[in-house]
Amino acid sequence: MQAYVQTKYGDPSVMRLMDVPKPTPEHGEVLIRVRAAGLNPVDYHLRQGKMRMIARLKLPRVAGSELAGVVEAVGPGVTNLAVGDRVFTRVDVMKLGAFAPYAVVAADLVAPMPQSLDFTEAAGLPLAGLTALQALRDELNIEKGQRIFISGGAGGVGTLAIQLAAWMGAHVATTASPAGENLVRSLGAETVLNYQTTSFKDVLRDYDAVLDLRGGQDLADSFAIVRPGAKVVSVAGVPERNSATDLGAGPLVGALFNLLSGKVRRQAKAHGVTYRYLFMHPSGADLRILADLVDGGNLKVVTDQVFPFEEIADAFAHLERGRAKGKIIVAMP
Repeated sequence: MQAYVQTKYGDPSVMRLMDVPKPTPEHGEVLIRVRAAGLNPVDYHLRQGKMRMIARLKLPRVAGSELAGVVEAVGPGVTNLAVGDRVFTRVDVMKLGAFAPYAVVAADLVAPMPQSLDFTEAAGLPLAGLTALQALRDELNIEKGQRIFISGGAGGVGTLAIQLAAWMGAHVATTASPAGENLVRSLGAETVLNYQTTSFKDVLRDYDAVLDLRGGQDLADSFAIVRPGAKVVSVAGVPERNSATDLGAGPLVGALFNLLSGKVRRQAKAHGVTYRYLFMHPSGADLRILADLVDGGNLKVVTDQVFPFEEIADAFAHLERGRAKGKIIVAMP
């Protein structure tokens, strides 16, 4: 079968369409006929080697972090899924494999996809949906009536995080370009600031929580807009010591994260704020929650563009330009 393979670390030229063997499921795994796969910034961060400290891949390896498809075979010990099931998943970060006609995935990371979605829509939900859900529910503990700021609301994670925060009863503020304003308002954002002309730190005050999706100056400015005792959670900033614990990494990684995050933690402390970096974890159980929300009409996937698999390099070029509104998907033949 032909798959999109990362041959080594580096620029886009290290990614190639190549013939690879069809995988076989082992104990606790399922073989999925991939119908569509989502593209994410983590995919090109892995390609660039930015995550080698925590995810050193054995290369060459079929790339790809999330998919939707049909169960083709089940390995020994799998009882919760059956051949023919329409499923979706965020695959194991150390195994990857979504950018291929067939992928083998641990069964506990897989869930029945929302009945109301087609494969291309469902493929854009796992990684961004799990990130948004785990950040809002587990880290920020969002409650009804709270005010939350979500930076970069028109992106893949942002479009889902806005909806989930609104569903939880929060009042949502976000940033977007003029082209994205109507979109984020339609998803539940009550306050929308044009990041091209307005600095949110000059407008917002005493917020209860921040979900930072952009890092850099946006993260630094976030500490100034929340009340003392609040929490800022980032998926684009710098990992801290607790992030190493989340990954099950050793004390050396924890010490390194502690060193790298020193400036950010000092900024947070100066404002009386708690800072956390989130490493989302794959979860079939959480995917079931997201599927129920979709089928219940409380969550929708925003798709920017669908590319045929043979044009996956063009899809990544589009993703890396950073202008997408929602998710970028590749459809398998």
